Amino acid sequence: MDHEDQSYGAPAEGRDIASVMGFSGFGKKARTFDFNAIFEQTRRTAIERSQRVLEEREMEEGSRKKESVANSASKNVLPSTSTVSESSSSDDELIGPPLPSKTFMQNSASEEDEFIGPPIPRFKDSEDDDDDESNNEDDDNPVQRIPDTHEITLQHGTKTVSALGLDPSGARLVTGGYDYDVKFWDFAGMDASLQAFRSLQPCECHQIKSLQYSITGDVILVVAGNSQAKVLDRDGFQVIECVKGDQYIVDMANTKGHTAMLNGGCWHPKIKEEFLTCSNDGTVRTWDINDEKKHKNVFKPRSMKGKKVIPTCCTYSRDGKLIASGCQDGTIHIWDRNLSVHTKFHCRQAHVPGSDTSCLTFSYDGTLLASRGGDDTLKTWDMRNFKNPINVITGLSTFFPMTDCCFSPDDKMIVTGTSVKKGDGNGKLIFFDRETCQKMYEIEVTNSSVVRCLWHPKLNQIMVGTGNGLAKVYYDPVKSQRGAKLCVVKSKRKEKQAEALTQDYIITPHALPMFREDRQRSTRKQLEKDRLDPVKSHKPEPPVSGPGRGGRVGTHGGTLSSFIVKNIALDKTDDSNPREAILRHAKDAEENPYWVAPAYKRTQPNPVFADEESEDEDADKEPQWKIRKI
Repeated sequence: MDHEDQSYGAPAEGRDIASVMGFSGFGKKARTFDFNAIFEQTRRTAIERSQRVLEEREMEEGSRKKESVANSASKNVLPSTSTVSESSSSDDELIGPPLPSKTFMQNSASEEDEFIGPPIPRFKDSEDDDDDESNNEDDDNPVQRIPDTHEITLQHGTKTVSALGLDPSGARLVTGGYDYDVKFWDFAGMDASLQAFRSLQPCECHQIKSLQYSITGDVILVVAGNSQAKVLDRDGFQVIECVKGDQYIVDMANTKGHTAMLNGGCWHPKIKEEFLTCSNDGTVRTWDINDEKKHKNVFKPRSMKGKKVIPTCCTYSRDGKLIASGCQDGTIHIWDRNLSVHTKFHCRQAHVPGSDTSCLTFSYDGTLLASRGGDDTLKTWDMRNFKNPINVITGLSTFFPMTDCCFSPDDKMIVTGTSVKKGDGNGKLIFFDRETCQKMYEIEVTNSSVVRCLWHPKLNQIMVGTGNGLAKVYYDPVKSQRGAKLCVVKSKRKEKQAEALTQDYIITPHALPMFREDRQRSTRKQLEKDRLDPVKSHKPEPPVSGPGRGGRVGTHGGTLSSFIVKNIALDKTDDSNPREAILRHAKDAEENPYWVAPAYKRTQPNPVFADEESEDEDADKEPQWKIRKI
């Protein structure tokens, strides 16, 4: 601005305009503030106050026996005087008061007027340090993270639970078994009675081999003992059914689908439309949910001599780039997903030839592969050096071709189950260290084999399928989330009592007034009236057992058919001679006439019956023409 008039606070041109318009001026000049100077003054005042308070507290600490703790805190927290002087001389360094010591923090709540500034973090005591150390020890021990303090039991049936599937959110569980049934369990919708909300047989009379939710959780892959895998939606309705191949074609790569029993299947971990199946026809096929008429790719495992071998299990790697398969001859084949001809890794003597490899699973970091063999072993393999196993665990009995193994969510343990014969002990769920394969923990599940095991990373709960038709869920109220915790707290629903039956209202518009019924306006009032009526609300009497009493007929002989069976059909009297059967009651009727005889006694002639001997004589005296010719 140009030269200003200090008395009016307006320039010369503005003053002339003001005089013309008839007022003295446009007002006083606005005050200006030097914020830098104000900030500098506030900073110095805060530093002086904090230094004064700190000096007083340090003097008090000197009289106590905590000088070492105070000195260590002041060394770690308090800046030196040279730093404070440098900060006062330079605007580029930290602006504000130095952090107080531990003793000042303990008494800062009672003397808030002595210190002005932002909230200061709390320093941990030695007790807090001890607690943190104990917590760190618990965190370092993977066994402490196993959720096994509580369990619930879901009754699937009476036969082996051979398949388990849990959706990614952990809200629904599906179980399948040797009884051909697939049952749906909703943790949020169940109560303490633990009943499945749906049961179906998607593959008719075929045992269920595998169940798995897709990565989005909207569809379920069902692999059974037939040659056609199915995809169901969340409510159990069929989405697609894979096509069946031509069994008369020699080269299985030239047919559109599997031609023999399926052994396993799983979804792609990254692509929600793709899934994988393996079959007894010696192929591993990938499918697209949008094209059910033909497979995408075919992988054919071969033996050392180039002959066909049967894959018993298959899986994807965690990144979805590799496809692994275990075969009946004990080999493990791993292909690149996009190259179906040659294997990328293979091991010819992974397990004993002739034993079905029941499970292959990759670790979460993708560097380790665990294989559960039918030779009662569990082996771990390094993907960077696949020639020999890293560790071998023996003595793990298995009787089922789908016995599982899986990694813990923290990737530090491997879990698998063991099988037992009937009456020969309990099946166990055993936890091994990933690096050393030393047994760290075990859970005795039930007096039957442990077939399937699944450790959900979000819920931190372990699902187990057993050989006696049970599906058990292990959880910890503190370490686990949702899942089984939602249904165990709900009380069982009470069954609704059946309401008293009322007579149906019959509309007769043209009936006479004496026969016409009043039109009902409310069924509730009619129910209340019928309840008060002693005749309508009378409880039906139970059936009488035995011969009967009080004029009531017993259950046996109460109907016409049972009466006939009892009195006629089961009558042991001999009716081979009809004449004797008729004359059996003649003497009694003659001595005690009751119906016809008294009325016709006067006019009734005396009956004369011929003797048997006379009948024979009369037969001999018959004319020649009456005698029958033999």
